[in-house]
Amino acid sequence: MAATNDATSGSSGKGPGTVLIAGGSGFIGTELTAQLRAAGYTVLILVRRPARTATERSWDPEAGWLKTSILDGVDAVINLSGASISRLPWTLSYKREILQSRLQATSTLTNAILRHDSPPAVFISGSAVGFYGDRPGELLTEASPVGTGFLAKVTDAWERAAQPAAQATRLVMIRTGLVVGKGGGALKPLTLLAKAGLAGPIGSGDQIWPWISLHDEAAAIRHLITSELDGPVDLTGPQPVPASVIVRELAEELHRPYWLKTPAWALKAVLADAGRDLLLADQDVSSQKLQGDGFVFRDETIGEAISRFL
Repeated sequence: MAATNDATSGSSGKGPGTVLIAGGSGFIGTELTAQLRAAGYTVLILVRRPARTATERSWDPEAGWLKTSILDGVDAVINLSGASISRLPWTLSYKREILQSRLQATSTLTNAILRHDSPPAVFISGSAVGFYGDRPGELLTEASPVGTGFLAKVTDAWERAAQPAAQATRLVMIRTGLVVGKGGGALKPLTLLAKAGLAGPIGSGDQIWPWISLHDEAAAIRHLITSELDGPVDLTGPQPVPASVIVRELAEELHRPYWLKTPAWALKAVLADAGRDLLLADQDVSSQKLQGDGFVFRDETIGEAISRFL
């Protein structure tokens, strides 16, 4: 059945319900919360402090603490919690935080779902295309095996932490690409470089970057609430493009030059795993599973996505 990603209608025709979000105040979570509320959902946000409003619920993922009763009446749990991978540099201590923040949040939510007498209908848990590692020349789908590298190890462990929830609910693991939107995400540092007139090829510039607009990322998650899909689902736009195309689009939209090449060796030397996994990895990721379920992208090209947020 065809679906729409318009923010005022559900993708399967079912009425709105109650959604509990971990990471609801972040880059993706803020957009998702806005779309869900516009569509008539009740949205509850997990916070790591005493609740201050009627829509906040306290939890402590580092201690593994979440009251099971918080899930009473909840139809969907969405896990977007985790330390930002766009914060650089990745020191050894920050790499531990990237991993542990994801495992702690996911395990805490999974355990609460397993303990509840009437678990939510769906648990949508975060993941990333980093699962695939650097795979030049391959068309990557949800059936592709895990790759190599730091982010591949993190995302594999992240997904494994969510797996037990499948015993009690429909589990979806969203393998998100580079999110293009205003106010954050992996494009933020590249935008700053472009504004400074320092944009140019990153490495060869030929490596494929799987991207998705912030609007479509949130709309796809909303679609998955009422979908029947389960397991891993790639959240990437319909047209992955080389890194050079994305950076050039940024520069042109900002009316800045595209000229200063950053050699791959320099990125590896300065940023180590972050350079290899975030900037130099080649990942031609297909969104066919999501599109085959009826999801329609609003932003089909990287140019459309960038022009909307700049």
